[in-house]
Amino acid sequence: MTVIGVFALQGNVREHLAMLAKVGVEGRPVRRPSELADVDGLVLPGGESTTMDKLARSFELFEPLQKRIADGMPVFGTCAGMIMLANEITGGIEGQETLGGLDVTVRRNAFGRQVDSFEADLTFAAFDTPYHAVFIRAPWVERVGREVEVLSTVSSGPAEGRIVAVRHDRLLATSFHPELTGDARLHGYFADLVRDH
Repeated sequence: MTVIGVFALQGNVREHLAMLAKVGVEGRPVRRPSELADVDGLVLPGGESTTMDKLARSFELFEPLQKRIADGMPVFGTCAGMIMLANEITGGIEGQETLGGLDVTVRRNAFGRQVDSFEADLTFAAFDTPYHAVFIRAPWVERVGREVEVLSTVSSGPAEGRIVAVRHDRLLATSFHPELTGDARLHGYFADLVRDH
């Protein structure tokens, strides 16, 4: 059976585990390098990217994570997880490092105060009906590399046209929190990506 880990040092761990169960894969919390070694793919949840960076280092997970990503492990980053995967960030704090692997530039807290948290229906080519997305102090993608596929953009309002979902080979990332909607289609999409790996 496919086993997908959820980075469990911070963020919506239980919610992601519930969504993975919904799409028929075994989800496991990952806090240590030994637990990381036992999974086929990983979800990096929302949370606080700078805190996640510090915790990954103090639990000696940062370098093993970087190595597994470089070796091709599928990873799904949501909100802060998207920031953690990005090769480049703007609006980060001094010295903030990312795991890298995703050839994009991501702006932290990009949606600003007036639209700190909002909801929007997004169009995905892979889905027949719109995906209702929940954004909480979300980042957005400012630049994508040549091999990065844009999966969705905001279709209206002050953030119209902003890129909020991308895929780069086995790396999937969203600005929003798919674990908060009850819609498991993105987790299913990721589970298929892990199975095909």
